[in-house]
Amino acid sequence: MSEVTFGLDTFGDMSLDDQGKPKSAGQVIRDLVDQAVLADELGIHSINIGEHHRDDFAVSAPDTVLAGIATVTKNIKLGSGVTVLSSEDPVRVYQRFATVDALSNGRAEITAGRGSFTESFPLFGYELSQYHVLFEEKLELLVELLKERPVTWSGSTRASLTNQEVYPKTERGAIPLRVGVGGSPESVIRAARLGIPMALAIIGGDPARFAPFARLYKDSLQKLGQEELPVSIHSPGHIADTDEQAIEEQWPHYEAMFGRIGRERGWGPTTKAHYLQEVQHGSMYVGSVETVAQKIAYAVRAVGASRFDLKYANGPMPHSKLMHGLELYATKVIPRVRELLATDDLWD
Repeated sequence: MSEVTFGLDTFGDMSLDDQGKPKSAGQVIRDLVDQAVLADELGIHSINIGEHHRDDFAVSAPDTVLAGIATVTKNIKLGSGVTVLSSEDPVRVYQRFATVDALSNGRAEITAGRGSFTESFPLFGYELSQYHVLFEEKLELLVELLKERPVTWSGSTRASLTNQEVYPKTERGAIPLRVGVGGSPESVIRAARLGIPMALAIIGGDPARFAPFARLYKDSLQKLGQEELPVSIHSPGHIADTDEQAIEEQWPHYEAMFGRIGRERGWGPTTKAHYLQEVQHGSMYVGSVETVAQKIAYAVRAVGASRFDLKYANGPMPHSKLMHGLELYATKVIPRVRELLATDDLWD
């Protein structure tokens, strides 16, 4: 199969220190910068930072954090994961990422999505009743803005533009865009219609369940006369020296994160049995180097993906354990996945 790239995703989860005490949002953001520097030094392809407006995540302005990272890294691609486009102004999204692109010498990327939370809607004065139209219109406008030509656009969600130039222009003429998709056929077809690479958020169950969406995307591109475009995977995980260590390190933080989200959304209790099911048979990439490498290789093959982004922070896990996991991912997991993809040496 074609060359696969490997990146990282993080939401800047509020974390604990090594003594179990909560860290400030400021320290979490500074730790995130250190994580990105290590990833750059180790040769990881990209880091993508999510946007949230809650007290369990430190990052509400990923482009600002990326701008800081840009000044202390050399090669790593710097992206959002995701920019919650429905409650953003696409013009400002373009301008801010064009600025990150300048600071990084052409390393900025955008992943646009709806996001899995809705707190940004009331915060910025948007109505949830406009959930679909806000994303549809703003995505179409962002696609036009990224062409870096005069834009003429009209819709119902912001002021119209007529032959409007938007600045600054990038030196390379375009910022790469992906659209985050959670698994609806409508979202897949929209990405194909607009000619945008697709990032599948696979956070539960066997990743092979998402293969039909990848096929639908490729078939839709072909029917629409679009060129073939890449599909990437976003999934959570944690790597340690042994399977047992990784499982036990991640569990209390998984329980804290999903327990809270579950209570907010009326889900049932977060059990260790469910967690272990996801680790062993689903889309939690938790384990030793070999275990995680085997799972990633399986997912990439099953979906036909050309990029895998590991969401390496999941709940309040301490910075030191995240750094160790990143080192294992870069120096051992990624090379092992490449070996597996070049052979048929996959576990059943």
